[in-house]
Amino acid sequence: MPVEQHSEAMERIASQSQEVEWLGSGYGGGAVVEGPVWWKEGGYLLFSDIGSNQILKWAPGEGVTVFQEPSNNSNGLTRDPQGRLIACEHGARRVTRQEPDGSTTVVANSYQGRRLNRPNDVVVKSDGCVYFSDPGAPEPNLELDFSGVYRVSQDLGTLTLLVRDFVMPNGLAFSPDEGVLYVNDSRRGLIRAFDVLPNGVLALWTDRVFADVRGERPGVADGMKVDVEGNLYCGGSGGIWVFDPSGNHLGTIDHGATATTNMAWGDDDWRTLYFTTRDSLGRVRLGIPGIPVPAT
Repeated sequence: MPVEQHSEAMERIASQSQEVEWLGSGYGGGAVVEGPVWWKEGGYLLFSDIGSNQILKWAPGEGVTVFQEPSNNSNGLTRDPQGRLIACEHGARRVTRQEPDGSTTVVANSYQGRRLNRPNDVVVKSDGCVYFSDPGAPEPNLELDFSGVYRVSQDLGTLTLLVRDFVMPNGLAFSPDEGVLYVNDSRRGLIRAFDVLPNGVLALWTDRVFADVRGERPGVADGMKVDVEGNLYCGGSGGIWVFDPSGNHLGTIDHGATATTNMAWGDDDWRTLYFTTRDSLGRVRLGIPGIPVPAT
């Protein structure tokens, strides 16, 4: 699966002959697979099989096994600064944290007394605040009439609605200095960017379209990650689009599947980009490492 070269800068990330390795397929259970996250101290990857109500585990030499079942149809996964697993539970309409003793802490499940829609993706800032997207509205069976992006304080005591004018807020990613939050809108095919204020909320007057990932081939804006140099990787038409920090399209990793649902940095050097499609798991080695996910 070749890398479509748009710039010399892309050559530092991946050559045109760079190959994609497929690690498994046939997942999704009628929905999609999502939310990969690398577990560094264990040397394995977790990802969500939404339709099968499972969190799956891929490990070198072992392949894919069931890590957790049921998962409340988990979607996006990440880890907090203490290395605890944070999950968007699509089915239970909540965001949770798994504690070291195996218990579950609810991070968020309602806004102003109304149940959340279907939490989709999640990122955690270095200060421990949790940011998540909650698409799905408007639907008659949902209590909220909008789709929002939220921030939960470190002590889980305050849930703040950051922005509510997305059609379908989905993937989230911070810039390396955490001064910018990127949010993609899958329905519109756009990536929007917001400056982050010192108190952790978004400077709404800085709202701007960072990139448009629409095209003639299948694929929508879905799932994002950032490398240590600030380049942004996002699912889009024809594969994984790569942008520099200014929003210039450097190139596209064409893996051949119809959609990219999410991605995660992994391996000991954080130079492998693992990605999920509607029913498969793949990976590609890249030249610039990604921003590490906290480990215990």
